[in-house]
Amino acid sequence: MRMRRMKNLDSRMAATAAYRIENPADRKGIWRELKKDCNALWVEVGCGKGKFTAETAQANPDVLLIAVERCREAMVVAMENAQNMGLTNVFFIDMDVSNIEEIFAPGEMDRLFINFPDPWPRKKNGKRRLTHRGFLDKYCRTVKEGGEIHFKTDNAPLFEFSVEEFAACGLEVKNLTRNLHENGIVGIMTGYEEKFHALGTPINRCEVVCKPFVMPKEEKKTDEE
Repeated sequence: MRMRRMKNLDSRMAATAAYRIENPADRKGIWRELKKDCNALWVEVGCGKGKFTAETAQANPDVLLIAVERCREAMVVAMENAQNMGLTNVFFIDMDVSNIEEIFAPGEMDRLFINFPDPWPRKKNGKRRLTHRGFLDKYCRTVKEGGEIHFKTDNAPLFEFSVEEFAACGLEVKNLTRNLHENGIVGIMTGYEEKFHALGTPINRCEVVCKPFVMPKEEKKTDEE
């Protein structure tokens, strides 16, 4: 997420410091110590301003939720929301998801949320898509076997690409829909999702069951669009 630079960013970050994990690699393997009575560890990739994050944490008080966001301007808004709601089961880290194995131990997560990631539409940037097999390999190492990835996007080409990647990796896909809210709102929406749903844009969603897999070979690319 890109946002305009905040002049008071540092002071706002300081005011919400209790929600930010500054050295997340030090927590590898011991994340549950942040909430010793939690019954699951969930991670959200790219939480943005944190509407989904806060409402999910509020609706699941027995779960420890770790939200990842590279944009500090967005993350501080998300932390302020969590603070205003008095949440005690959600924390935030700013990192690149490609480093996820440095932060979480093998099988440490129970669930991973990927909500409305950058579609990287040009084919030559396909490896940057967060549902590319290179990322799926990392997720399936850090999410426990049988744990799930919950994926949502408004971008139909990205969704079809993702479904193909899941299949290529031999991963089970459940509850797939290409129009999640067709018959009424389903589940907790992100702020981005609310805007596009209001415009009538179909929301694609599915759940992927994690397991170890052999990385499929990349097909030779001839189209560098």
